Amino acid sequence: MPRPRSLTTDTIAAAAIAVVDRDGYAALSMRTVARELGVSTMALYRYLDDRDELERLILDHMWAPVSVDVPADGPWNEQIMVLTGRVRDAAKAHPEAVPLLLRQRHSSRRSLEWIEAMLGVLTGAGFTGSARVVAQRTIVNYLVGAIQAEHLAALDGAGTTAMAALPHTEFPHLHDTARTAGGLTPDTEFRRGLAIILKGLRT
Repeated sequence: MPRPRSLTTDTIAAAAIAVVDRDGYAALSMRTVARELGVSTMALYRYLDDRDELERLILDHMWAPVSVDVPADGPWNEQIMVLTGRVRDAAKAHPEAVPLLLRQRHSSRRSLEWIEAMLGVLTGAGFTGSARVVAQRTIVNYLVGAIQAEHLAALDGAGTTAMAALPHTEFPHLHDTARTAGGLTPDTEFRRGLAIILKGLRT
């Protein structure tokens, strides 16, 4: 009789996310997750076929809280703001796992539902053909880049403080811009940047 299964997908996903949160996406492997769980690497292969399946578990966990419903009568740009904002909120909890949003975007049903919802909004706004392709990818590229920038180079971080302290005589624009940047919230930066992107896509 086979030995009872002692791990669940939720347990494995939690361990994998712990590895990524602590050591970064590059550290993710079947071996490191097995070590986090206190089992052998071969034992972990009883539950998962390969690293791709491990990554899908993480992605499913990240996408779980993301709703794809949007107000049917809202302006298209506000609908996009809502959809992207939900992904940003979910990703901020695990910023080191953000590369998976692109790498495995086709593997999670909720991810596919989110993309379908966005394409529906864009279609309703009149985007078709290649214009819809470029619009969708531009929005996703901005979203992923903004999440990573907020994690790695936040406006209220040490880098902004250092640039604001530069001598005004040598770096007048950088000095003034950094001083202004330090007063912006991450939400303001994200929403204003996305508004510029959406306006540009429309024109």
